Amino acid sequence: MSSSRRSGQNAGDKFPDGGGGGWRRPKLVDNSLCGMIQIDQHLQRQLSRSGLLLPLLRSEILNDILNEISLEPQVCQRALHNWCESKGVKSEEALIKFCNSHAMSPDDARWQAELPHKIDSYSLERFGHRAEQRFLQRKTALDQVTYSLLRVRHGGLAQELYLRIAECEASFSELAAEYSEGPEKSTRGIVGPIPLDQSHPRLVELLRSGCPGQLFLPIQIETWWIVFRLEELKAATFDESTKAMMCREMFEAFLNDKLAQRIHDCQPAQAD
Repeated sequence: MSSSRRSGQNAGDKFPDGGGGGWRRPKLVDNSLCGMIQIDQHLQRQLSRSGLLLPLLRSEILNDILNEISLEPQVCQRALHNWCESKGVKSEEALIKFCNSHAMSPDDARWQAELPHKIDSYSLERFGHRAEQRFLQRKTALDQVTYSLLRVRHGGLAQELYLRIAECEASFSELAAEYSEGPEKSTRGIVGPIPLDQSHPRLVELLRSGCPGQLFLPIQIETWWIVFRLEELKAATFDESTKAMMCREMFEAFLNDKLAQRIHDCQPAQAD
């Protein structure tokens, strides 16, 4: 996917009323103090109460950031086709009818359809050079692990169950279903696949150094005695899909920072 910068009027700034009941976009006044659309206090309270104010501000920031991103024509066409399919819109006439019933223009529909692609394009362009560094920082959260686990209150029982599994007197799943006192009882001891860092730090340390099929000696974590076996550890790799995900994460953090700053800038000044 390639992108380029362009300038000019927003794609959704025009929509003729045509005299046939079409919807006309209300004129919005720019507030130079905080760079957001100006709305009266009553409407602001209503938007806040309805949980719509922050999505509105987020949308305005996205528009500012992505307004100059241009996509290849075939990408735009495919994006609109997929968007229409998701809305059950199957013809040009149906698209116009859908837009009228949702107080939007066809250009607004195209903007919504292209938005995820524009975000991906901008994210790769702005954050691509930092994607691998972020991947290495986040690798523990991206590695996927599956293991069998059972927990009991008494160390003696944990040792007995460990030996029965190690000596193949019983299967791990059977003993977990019968003896485990945690939620894994209902899954016959299976945990995962889950991100590696969602496990207890002591488990993470041992699982990371283990081999598939390795049964670990019982360990105590807080008030529990744990018997566990590594089933699979799938290490994350830095490929194009992972790079795009890292860029998208950094874009979301960037967007949230801008949103927080916008909210701060628009707060009324406190009297001394």
